[in-house]
Amino acid sequence: MPCSTSSPDVLDEHSQRLAEALSTHLRDERGDLATTARIHLRHAAPLLPVRDRQAIADHAVAIARRCGSLEHWLANPRVKEVMVNDGRDVFIEDEDGLRRVGNITPTETDSIIQRILLPHGKRADRSSPMVDTRLLDGSRVCIVVPPVTHGPCISIRRFTHNDVTLDDFGDAHCTQVLLQLLEERRNIIVSGAASSGKTTLLNILARHLPHTQRIVVIEDVRELTFALPNVVRLEAQPSGAEGSGGVSLQSLVRTALRLRPDRLVVGEVRGAEVLDLIEALDTGHAGSMGTCHASSGADALERLALVVMRHNPQWHHALVATMVHRVLDAVVHLERDDTGRRFISHVICVPKTPATAPHTLFQRGAQLRAA
Repeated sequence: MPCSTSSPDVLDEHSQRLAEALSTHLRDERGDLATTARIHLRHAAPLLPVRDRQAIADHAVAIARRCGSLEHWLANPRVKEVMVNDGRDVFIEDEDGLRRVGNITPTETDSIIQRILLPHGKRADRSSPMVDTRLLDGSRVCIVVPPVTHGPCISIRRFTHNDVTLDDFGDAHCTQVLLQLLEERRNIIVSGAASSGKTTLLNILARHLPHTQRIVVIEDVRELTFALPNVVRLEAQPSGAEGSGGVSLQSLVRTALRLRPDRLVVGEVRGAEVLDLIEALDTGHAGSMGTCHASSGADALERLALVVMRHNPQWHHALVATMVHRVLDAVVHLERDDTGRRFISHVICVPKTPATAPHTLFQRGAQLRAA
């Protein structure tokens, strides 16, 4: 059911009451909310037309579920992202691009935010106006509330299912290069802009890892879904209201080394954890992977060096750049065209010294021979 409706008074009166009942004691033994809602309405409002009862039942079920009336769009497999601006305007991104699809009330937006955050023990308020979390299906959620914004904003990045393959990102030569890097246990960084498909590609690469190896996955917000038998997942935690109890990515990288990993996978490297990851790769753990935001493969190397220097300003740039080049073997860079299609732009082999130019293993639209 779309986010807006031609009969808001009817929906507000009946749907809200029914949703509260569904959330407490009206679930049947199978947990079928839709069936329960229809049965309840037949007894509670027998004079309503069947079409109205169905509309109210659908809307009540959506409200009872975590994302309220946004569930209509999240249930559509074509939708890649659902966004709420200023607590009212609803936008989606699908195969046809980005567009506005309706609106919801600020009251429902606040309720959705509370239901999303409650299971994770998080909150969004003036003291913590920016929150990252996830839905049960792995979809990533970013929530921003006043005073950072005028009205609450929600962005839900859909979890990508396993029907995407390496062939969807490049040609046969590109796939061959990536598989060879994995087989040779090269340390790989996947770079690209926001929403370029970095996490999706990392998930796909993980499918080709040996099932005999132990993988430790480190993330700020859990997004990676490795279907491997021996995986340890570590997720950072924000500090509590008193400023205590937080667990940083940096501490997780250090902890991961004591968990006997064959490979380390870091969802995104962007802070103080970069140095710990570099030191971990320098002492073994070949075949590790991670992602970072960058405009090209070469830019990714420079950005990683700059992040290390930001947290260690006393170090010389040449030293840090050498450290980055020494531990990384390849950068896989992703781009996204105007239609929303994501693809691998190029793959570079990282030289062991910054003075040497990177060797291109794959370039979109060119035929190159892998080294």
